[in-house]
Amino acid sequence: MQKILFVRAERDQEASVWVATSDDVPGLATEAETLEALSAKLELMVPELLEANFFQALS
Repeated sequence: MQKILFVRAERDQEASVWVATSDDVPGLATEAETLEALSAKLELMVPELLEANFFQALS
């Protein structure tokens, strides 16, 4: 089963980075200089956080 997750990506002009957060992925907060770099980070982080949150909920 697939679930759609919403991730917000906003530009922080002062820091010159893109910032990603999500209510659907607890603990997600990351940044990168480009959207491409942010996307690459999210591809790694989201599955790891979902797995960590799942196992934390079980304990």
